Amino acid sequence: MLKLKVDDTHTVSAVLRMPAKATACYVVAHGAGAGMTHPFMVAVADGLLARGIATLRYQFPFMDQGLKRPDRPALAHATVRAAVAEAARLAPSLPLFAGGKSFGGRMTSQAQAEMPMASVRGLIFLGFPLHQAKKPSADRADHLAQVRIPMLFLQGTRDALADLAFLEPVVERLGSRAMMMLVPDADHAFHVPKRSGRTDAEVLASMLSAIAPWIGRY
Repeated sequence: MLKLKVDDTHTVSAVLRMPAKATACYVVAHGAGAGMTHPFMVAVADGLLARGIATLRYQFPFMDQGLKRPDRPALAHATVRAAVAEAARLAPSLPLFAGGKSFGGRMTSQAQAEMPMASVRGLIFLGFPLHQAKKPSADRADHLAQVRIPMLFLQGTRDALADLAFLEPVVERLGSRAMMMLVPDADHAFHVPKRSGRTDAEVLASMLSAIAPWIGRY
């Protein structure tokens, strides 16, 4: 377990998973409702490890402190930057990518839009939270126009926080620097119903198999 210093008053936990012959490192943040030890986050790290990609998972301060309310954006952004800086220090020869699940991915993109992190080659969103449930809007995506590096969106077609009628035009406006992979029947947690004929594990495997070659382009 690593400790990341965010500022003079905040230190957070992190975990680095490094394969023997890593080709890149993904700095991945958790969502608003569960931390870096959630089974989904662990499965992402395990799956990418098997595909030769290192991961640095980390906590936001509110999660480390056992609080339910997410940190204010300024503190969340500082945490993202601290994690990226630590990944660059621990794996200086690897291409870096950043992003995460839901809230974590959005905070990463906001940080990148506000002040670009030069070491980050691309952003990977594991379910971008475009809006609140039952309140479809694209307002949360306004900052993405300021992100000048490649972005990969992995989105479930049943995601209650990302109505495709709003998200697809957002991705289209971003042009060639954005790509979206739709996961049929998956919700915001990438859970699929039995009628889909697939398991959650199979869905995650297909997502990770899409991430690896995308990373390889950059």
